Formats: sequence, structure tokens, C-alpha cells
Amino acid sequence: MLKPPLNILLVRVSSLGDVLHNLPMVADILRRHPDANIDWVVEEGYVSLVRLNPHVRRIIPFALRRWRKSLASEATRAEIGAFWRGLREQRYDYVFDTQGLLKTGVIMGAARLAPGGQKVGLANGSEGSGYEGVSRLFHTRSIALDPRTHAVARGRLVAAAALGYSADHPADFGLPAPGAGSRPGFLPAADYAVFFHGTARDAKKWAPANWVALGRALAPLPVLLAWGSALEKTEAEALARQLPNARVLPKLSMLEAVELARHAALAVGVDTGLTHIAAAFVRPTIELYCDSPRWKTEGNWSPLIINLGELGAPPSVPEVLAAVERLRPAA
Repeated sequence: MLKPPLNILLVRVSSLGDVLHNLPMVADILRRHPDANIDWVVEEGYVSLVRLNPHVRRIIPFALRRWRKSLASEATRAEIGAFWRGLREQRYDYVFDTQGLLKTGVIMGAARLAPGGQKVGLANGSEGSGYEGVSRLFHTRSIALDPRTHAVARGRLVAAAALGYSADHPADFGLPAPGAGSRPGFLPAADYAVFFHGTARDAKKWAPANWVALGRALAPLPVLLAWGSALEKTEAEALARQLPNARVLPKLSMLEAVELARHAALAVGVDTGLTHIAAAFVRPTIELYCDSPRWKTEGNWSPLIINLGELGAPPSVPEVLAAVERLRPAA
């Protein structure tokens, strides 16, 4: 029997949406073990997101994406060495790998366990995931889940099975309330809508004409257009030319993009990380599914989140406008 306080390490390094969807594990664990110390290994680009949850004691940045570009560099090798030493500073009672990749398994394998500790991970992937079965080599216990388990539920169920509790309450992401703290200067003082129109895969996008029709219907409410690549910026500029109430934002840092989602009076977006962040902050959010399965990531923890469309069946403009009307009293 492990004695409290428990020291727990979460290994979820990427991507934006997946890191976000693992945040409720923290509240679940602390509900059962309120004195637990929870650390997290995450890609350096997402550190600012995890830091918003005040209950994560220590964040261990992982920079594989950057390190790969300069493995011969002495500075890079020094950083990698510092990462491994930092990872092994603490002995953990539980290490959870909820990503199920070789790289996350190696991180789990390198972490040190306290006597009687466990390394717990996924016995299988979900439909369409990049799960790598070799990751099980680093487990002391593997938890099997239904292949159609929601992205938020996966990590919650793994921790619940290992720690002996039930994760049957609404997801709590541990994020600050929208009204907490000051609003960043690049945001309007008044209410605004934000369109998260960009995504890496073209098939997941909603047609530009649809965004224009929606933006015109929202006038005079300001519409902010975010972008993360040169192509997305070009697409945002094309939309803004047809929408007098729209403004293309400058390139935002990760934290600025999170703040954009956090303070929106209305967020409309395709299946992408920033849309899911708006939903996690329980902002009035409309999630548009055009070419991805809705069951996997739909916001299902608040009536302020409306999910439309399905794999191969994008929502229509009238459907989205009807959802806007449903959300208007809360916006």
C-alpha cells in the first residue's frame, strides 16, 4: 500500500488538443488524493497551457521537435542531458503515459519509481489514433479501453482504473475563469466572436463562403480571425476582405491564442486545438466537424458547447446560425 502524499507523473507531450484533453486527469486525481503532487512532461510549446492549471506542481519541458534539428550541437546535447536528469530527480508512485507512443514510452521507462510504484499506460489505441503497441514494453500495467472512447475520457479512465476511483463526473480542466485577470491589450474591450477556421488538413475545413455568410449574419459583432501559418493568414485575409466586421489578428503566441479563446463571447471553429480550448473554458462554442469523427473530441461537458456535422457531412450555414441563436442568451 503506497503512503500519501502520492507523487504522480503525467506523460502527454503533444499535440495541443490532446494535452488539453488530458487536463481533467489532474482534478480527478486530486478529488481522490487531495495531497498528491502531480508533475507533467510536455512539449515545450505547450508548457504555457499546462501552466494555466495551478494544481500541476512541476512541468518538465520536452523539446524533441527542436532537438531533432540540431542533434550534433553541444548545446542541444546539454539540454537533452538536463531533461533526463530533471526527469529522474523525483521517484514517482505512479507514472501515466496516455499517449501510447514509443517516445512517450521511453520517457516513462526512464522515470524512476518509488518502491511499489507503477507505470501505467494504454493497452490499445482508439480508432484512427497513432498508437504504437511497442509502448507497452515500458508499462507495469496496461489499461484496455473501448476503441471509441472519447479523447477526454481516455486519460481519466486510465488514472481511475489505476487509482481505484470512478471518473463519472463532468470534466474539470482546472482552467481559470474567463473573467479572472486582465484582458490582453490585443483583444477588443467589448464582446467579440472568434473564428478558428484554419487546420492542417484541407478536408477538415469549412468552406470559405460559409464563413463569410456566418460573419455577415453576426454583424455588427466584431469577428477576430486567428492564423498559425502563412496559408492560414492568406485565408484569413481573404475572409476579412468580404467581412467589414472582421479583423485579422497578428501572429499569436500559444498563450495569446489561449487568451483569445478564453475571452470570446462566441467561438466557432473546426476540429482543432484552439476550438477545443474555447470549449474547455466553457465559452459559448460551436464545434464544426467536416471530416473527422465527432465522437472522438466533441465538447460534451456543457450546454454552452454545440457540436455540428460529422465525418464526411459538414454542417450547413442554417444549422450553424440556429446554434448561434441558441447560444445568444449566454454570449
